[in-house]
Amino acid sequence: MRGAPENFGSFRASEKTRTPAEIVAHLGDLMDWALSMARGKQEWHDTQAGAEWAAGVARFHRSLEALDEYLGSNEPLGAPAEKLFQGPLADALTHVGQLAMLRRMAGGPVKGENYFKAEIVAGRVGAEQSQAVREFD
Repeated sequence: MRGAPENFGSFRASEKTRTPAEIVAHLGDLMDWALSMARGKQEWHDTQAGAEWAAGVARFHRSLEALDEYLGSNEPLGAPAEKLFQGPLADALTHVGQLAMLRRMAGGPVKGENYFKAEIVAGRVGAEQSQAVREFD
């Protein structure tokens, strides 16, 4: 999400595809859904994408941080972890791939990274992430 080209949020690959801003709004909805499932009360809300890319990204990070905080707590899971991964988290990974593809199409490709070698820190799920340490090769 970081370093996206200007106006990336409104980029549309075709008249029938979602814009990146619409995908990011959906990602936030997926994280909110996962949190509701983890709390034992499944709720779904469709959020309309705003015009501001940064605001949508910030909302996604807030939703992800809330889910991360709950999962890291001592609170019981209200749904099996497998269902969280099978449902909202697997769906989110699909949409992250779509964003990467759209970035390339919009002229601002994301460089590949070897995530096995990346600096991953438990609990750091916001916008402030480490820079890529090594491109995938």
